[in-house]
Amino acid sequence: MPAHGTYPRHRHAWGEFVYAFTGVMEVKLADRHYLAPPQYGIWLPPNVEHRGLNRQEASHCSLYVAPELSGGLPTTSCALMVNPLLRALLEHLRQRPPGLPPSDEESRLLQVAVDQLARAECAGSFLPTSEDALLRPVLQALQAEPGATRSLAEWAGFAHTTQRTLMRRCQRELGMSLAEWRQRLRAVKSMPLLEAGETVEHIAHDLGYGSSSAFIAMFRRLMGLTPDEYRKASAGAPGASRPEALSAGHARR
Repeated sequence: MPAHGTYPRHRHAWGEFVYAFTGVMEVKLADRHYLAPPQYGIWLPPNVEHRGLNRQEASHCSLYVAPELSGGLPTTSCALMVNPLLRALLEHLRQRPPGLPPSDEESRLLQVAVDQLARAECAGSFLPTSEDALLRPVLQALQAEPGATRSLAEWAGFAHTTQRTLMRRCQRELGMSLAEWRQRLRAVKSMPLLEAGETVEHIAHDLGYGSSSAFIAMFRRLMGLTPDEYRKASAGAPGASRPEALSAGHARR
């Protein structure tokens, strides 16, 4: 999908697991907004109305799950983390899409994939949003300038509130501190820059880090691999064996 690609609002009778091999896919529901970088996928139960979009270029696909096989998966939409076995299965399915109807061997692989999805940890959204009147301007300002280095006290002043109130709103609305949300935002913003060939030093500077090592440590903690490892894996997609490839399947690419 090119940058600013969208899928119109729709629903279907089967469940859907959305994954981006490169880039970041977003899924919007009526009252929620999910964003998942490459170590997460977005699970949508059957009959959930949604639309998909990507702000940067992305390579993605979906694994569709029949309603009768969705009973063991979450009953509400969420981001799912994936273990190494499921990553390997889905990468295999991406490279060798099953036929219609699938062979016995393909059916077994698909069933194992569904079983592993049912065991996956539900992670909410990697980068949640909020319509809270106090918090929304802060998040929008960070989106526009992810390298901003304002302190919590300065952000509280920006929002015309106290540090304690801002901290409470972040925990209530986002489920994390503002510092953690900002780090996740920076990780997401760095991915298309890495894929475009920008140096780690330049990206770290633009995102407000005093050293490239601090940026590398943050990226590895959140993404599970270093920026250079991510860049190499992205350069090989599609078809490369990506360490953090998370979901695939057949259907849409």
